[in-house]
Amino acid sequence: MVDYILLEEYAKDKDVLFVEDDGDILEETSELLELIFAKVDVASNGEEGLDKYKKHYNLTNKHYDLVISDIKMPKMDGIELTKEIYKINKDQLLVILSAHSESNYLLELVNIGISHFISKPLNYDSFVHVLYTKLKELHENRNENDTINDTILTINDTLSWNKENKQLYKNEENIKLTKKEILLIELLLKYSEKTHTIEEILTVLWAEEDEDTSNIANLKNIISRLRRKIPELDLENVYGFGYRINLK
Repeated sequence: MVDYILLEEYAKDKDVLFVEDDGDILEETSELLELIFAKVDVASNGEEGLDKYKKHYNLTNKHYDLVISDIKMPKMDGIELTKEIYKINKDQLLVILSAHSESNYLLELVNIGISHFISKPLNYDSFVHVLYTKLKELHENRNENDTINDTILTINDTLSWNKENKQLYKNEENIKLTKKEILLIELLLKYSEKTHTIEEILTVLWAEEDEDTSNIANLKNIISRLRRKIPELDLENVYGFGYRINLK
């Protein structure tokens, strides 16, 4: 049974590529997908689908969360598309649409790693149920990985932050920080997507002191010192508002 509240939660930040050469199915199904997912891209054949798959990664630096593809298509069929996608990303979640007349293709798809099939003509209730099941698995797997990696936050290619012991590492070598530098980095990384106001930062760094101009000057000194000490740390000053650390 589909829990539609959970389905909305699972799908809210997911990107989907739908590849189908039948124009009517492409239109109807993509409209359904757009009600569920944050972003839906479509392609009318495997060649176009592969091109969009590569362009999506180049633009977003991440692969689609889900690819749904027909089997029999012009220019490049679903089997070849699957093989090409797996060459790029062996962990790609990929669902194949299969008509009963295409059952002779299924063994080859199973042999290359496909285990998710939806029969055509589409029953949309069954279709949504399969999507819900796969998104739930994806969500649970990512949560397990997040739990494993929860202690270490990767800042960029060279820097990482250990949340547990509050230490900054450059290429796995610990960088010595003052107490206030630690407090500042910890605050900015706690909600890395947020710009923290100067008032908020002063409250954390000088919790038991008055937020006067001397503390603002001291904050600027700490920022300057960090920039000299760790130029790889992208400390951004949002003019007139506050500071943030940009992750890469």
